[in-house]
Amino acid sequence: MASGGKWRRKTVVASGVSGWWVAGGDGWWRVSGGGGWVGDGSEWWVVASGWWWWWRRWQMVGGGGGGGDAYVSGEREGLIVENSYYMGETLNGAHGLDIEMEIKVVGERLRELREEEATDGEIKMAMKKLGIQRARKYGWPNTYVFTKAMGEMLLGHSKENMPLVIIRPTIITSTFKEPFPGWVEGVRTIDSILVGYGKGNMTCFLADPHSVIDVIPGDMVVNAMMVAMVAHANQAFAASDEMMIYHVGSSVANPFILTCLQDYAQRYFTKHPWIGKDGKPVIVGNVTLLTSMDSFHRYMTLRYLLPLKGLELVNTASCQYFQGIYLKLRRKINFVKRMIEIYRPYLFFKGIYDDINTEKLRMVARESGVETDMFYFDPKSINWEDYFMNTHIPGLVRYVFK
Repeated sequence: MASGGKWRRKTVVASGVSGWWVAGGDGWWRVSGGGGWVGDGSEWWVVASGWWWWWRRWQMVGGGGGGGDAYVSGEREGLIVENSYYMGETLNGAHGLDIEMEIKVVGERLRELREEEATDGEIKMAMKKLGIQRARKYGWPNTYVFTKAMGEMLLGHSKENMPLVIIRPTIITSTFKEPFPGWVEGVRTIDSILVGYGKGNMTCFLADPHSVIDVIPGDMVVNAMMVAMVAHANQAFAASDEMMIYHVGSSVANPFILTCLQDYAQRYFTKHPWIGKDGKPVIVGNVTLLTSMDSFHRYMTLRYLLPLKGLELVNTASCQYFQGIYLKLRRKINFVKRMIEIYRPYLFFKGIYDDINTEKLRMVARESGVETDMFYFDPKSINWEDYFMNTHIPGLVRYVFK
């Protein structure tokens, strides 16, 4: 990624760490998973979780999608404050987290697999398994949040006298207003559930119906980064604040409950059914919400796995006569199991992301005369029913459903 010149104000705004390079200080910095900004007062690059915006003389261009950096917290419960991670810190108190060693472990395992002439598929599965093992060893549920946490550690450790601002968005959803309402690219987080349900592939799910899903539209995340950049560049915050964490989410200011998502999805797809490949509308119904792993396993066994086994035997005996029905049922089962595997750490998540620093940022923006109607990022302005029914789900159908 190119950027403009040397930094005059050596400040980085980042949201994780994995694959972006930015110029600054004595050379190039790698900012992974997420982002940074760099500039000379007239030109800035801003990157956050796959969202990128180029700020040049008050003109912006951008592009999108991703999120979930706040979940570096793992599976903590209660109020999760905007604190940073120190080098080697773990969530479960385990000792021995060394980032250089983690890189070495991954490199050695990859080399072993290649020497064994493993296929690309075998390498992918083996590396995925290793990543999960390493993450859980130190208390993180998956490699996604584990590597983001290590990225924050590296930034904090390497910044020296450089002020550091880290933006932690929660689950990023489609845009609220800009560049236009409902814009989204790709299927992410809760969108997988909505897509599966709308296409008739999901009749049950495992979760706490009263749990809070912390979601935030993508344009609000970008606006928060913009305002943070200006506030810290203009020293709106005390010079002693050399490191600041901002949670950009909604669980404190405007919580969104899981049962609402279920209600909105059913109402929307009942009124606007998806048209399947056969040209017929997909009829959706009630989703059976299971509240424990035991109940989920019982339900899947009685409702799907046993019938699937019986259908497999009949299909074999009838020379694959029921092959189409068998494959459709197997795909539906695999989809639900895959969704449970992906979201298992968050299905009963009981954490709430404190946003006191972000609220202070909003106050500074208002007091400094920032055009808050343009750089909006207050989740209290969102009516969730209107947003999901008229913006987010229609946006998914338009830009994601295939």
